[in-house]
Amino acid sequence: MKLWIDAGRIGAERVFGMSLIERHLKAARHQKLSLSEVIVDIGSGTAPIWVPEPRLNCPVRVVSGPGSCVDRLKEALAAGEPLIVTDAATLADARLYSFLAERPGSCAVRANKAAIGRIEPDDAVQLLDAPTLDAVTARLPEIRQQDFPAFVAKLRRSLPFYLFSVTTQAERKNVEKFLFWSNYKGSTDFFTKYVYPPLVWALVPPLARARIHPNTVTIVSIILTILAVPLCAGGYFWWGFACAYGMSVLDSVDGKLARLTFTDSAIGNVLDHGLDIVHPPFWYFGWAVGLLGGWSLADFGEPLWQAAWWMLALYVLDRLILAVYRAKYKRGLHTHAAIDSFVRTFISRRNINLPLFTVAYAAGWGAQAFYFIVLWQALTCLYHGGRTVWILATYRPIAADPA
Repeated sequence: MKLWIDAGRIGAERVFGMSLIERHLKAARHQKLSLSEVIVDIGSGTAPIWVPEPRLNCPVRVVSGPGSCVDRLKEALAAGEPLIVTDAATLADARLYSFLAERPGSCAVRANKAAIGRIEPDDAVQLLDAPTLDAVTARLPEIRQQDFPAFVAKLRRSLPFYLFSVTTQAERKNVEKFLFWSNYKGSTDFFTKYVYPPLVWALVPPLARARIHPNTVTIVSIILTILAVPLCAGGYFWWGFACAYGMSVLDSVDGKLARLTFTDSAIGNVLDHGLDIVHPPFWYFGWAVGLLGGWSLADFGEPLWQAAWWMLALYVLDRLILAVYRAKYKRGLHTHAAIDSFVRTFISRRNINLPLFTVAYAAGWGAQAFYFIVLWQALTCLYHGGRTVWILATYRPIAADPA
């Protein structure tokens, strides 16, 4: 299979710092397409065109010449391989590349004056008497939303495919906002969903244009996470809170940046998700020590110190309960039903517990808030445990895709 990009109508706008040709190439790599070649057709022009290094396991060839793009499409199809075809003004959902590569037969996806399609060599004769690539894709059988597997496990929700033509600044701005919001998880906490997005939006576009790798953001996040513990334990709560909230915002930034620029990596996922799982108990112990004014062996029997250990035990238990559902159904419990997604908004999690403790500490109720957070974690465990038992006893899914 080959990827054909018609660059005769090239979009000048750069979406999150990338030209649309670069996005095509990175999307193909991200979806792990098995390609023998990528062909970028610049039409009859002779001006050189910059094609970014895609790190694909195949050559990238720039072609030009007299006649139409369709004439050169015929030559490419003569080699006997199917083509995925699109143009340099189209921004396509990355999932469409692998979907078209795996689906047999000629077909196309069309929306918002944009198109991407698959052409089989056997269909070249009846298809390629059309004058333009747009006319060719218009003749292909159309893929509709109901034909497409829309559930995205990482986002915990179904996301219909999207396709845009980006030729103006206004279109680029609209597309960037759409892509930004489409990369939010379907079930997440209140602050991630409603409070932090303006801060995340202020950071992601400039970081993307500056080509800052998301792992760099993750490393800064790790540093802030670690600093928050001794600062709170030493009684410097407001400095500790500043580090904690900075980490919470950056935890959204690195994920968005990775998905929007196709720069997610195995090490980045380990660092990001590993940090999310491991660090909360350390924060809770830091809060307890700070409220105690320090810690020594004599404080082992202090109620706050005992509460911190209960918090650790409940936190680990809660994670183990959630792992049961994930092992059984290959997705998170909070994607199961609307009630689970709703509960995820305010259950005991870092981004809920941190503001609760901050407000209470400012009001002079830090210790009382800490006990409440432990109780809230216990109630969260009870809900997750009860739901997991109920679902295992009654639910028989037809498929892993809840949509």
